[in-house]
Amino acid sequence: MSLPTTVDALVQALQSVGYFADRRLATAVFLALKLQRPLLLEGEPGVGKTALAKALSEVLARSLIRLQCYDGLEQREALYEWNYAAQLLHMRAAEGQGSADMAQVEREVYQDRYLIRRPLLQALQAPAPGAVLLIDEVDRADEPFEAFLLEYLGEYQVSIPEIGTVRATATPVTLLTSNRTRDLHDAVKRRCLYHWLDYPERERELAIVRAQVPGASAALAQQVAEFVGRLRSQPFANAFQRAPGIAESVEWAKALVALDTIVVDPEVVSDTAGILFKQREDVAALTRDMAVQLLQPADADA
Repeated sequence: MSLPTTVDALVQALQSVGYFADRRLATAVFLALKLQRPLLLEGEPGVGKTALAKALSEVLARSLIRLQCYDGLEQREALYEWNYAAQLLHMRAAEGQGSADMAQVEREVYQDRYLIRRPLLQALQAPAPGAVLLIDEVDRADEPFEAFLLEYLGEYQVSIPEIGTVRATATPVTLLTSNRTRDLHDAVKRRCLYHWLDYPERERELAIVRAQVPGASAALAQQVAEFVGRLRSQPFANAFQRAPGIAESVEWAKALVALDTIVVDPEVVSDTAGILFKQREDVAALTRDMAVQLLQPADADA
């Protein structure tokens, strides 16, 4: 599929696959596509960073390749490694046949068929129109891995000592996500476009809940969006280690539908708090009195 020609077209295309992007986010994505630049998305967990990559792969009809980062991630796990067992078998077979040209044997074991491609190399060698590469939670990797990424991010190429430089067959759409557990190096940021992805406003969250939970009534979806939105606002947000993300809003709505809930009340909130929060302290902090305040009509605050 060809790239959307305008920001509005991109917004509509993403909505068609269930992703509701505001105009600022859609503009950042549109520019990343047009300028063929990586896009760094930072924000709290659960605000839709990873989901955006999935939605883009559907909109663009491109395969999604995901590199999940973690502490201690090594280059061979991100780029490539050699099939050492197959290489050893080839060398032993050559010896058994009395091959005297070991230099030739060594060249043979570094052929393409012995190469195990990991996400970065898969993205570079994906056939047209290319792939969507998600480098997820890059802040969990260490600084040497960031340095390793610079060649890919800046030039869409990597260097493999035994083969040489591998350049992109078709430029991959590249998204990096970060929960900002630590600051990324400026060299990484300079090679990317940047967008801070915040929690959605109430109307957008309501649209997401309605799209993702069609079994929820309009009234229930509105209650979910309003309750979670107020839960993230001050002073309530100060009581929790982490506010619920969009994913938790959707899961909570699904749970309420499964419980045949018509109207959300403090008892239901208490019974299902483990869906909104994943920390014992946060579940305990959502008291009945707080639930009563959160469920009051918005104009009651005034």
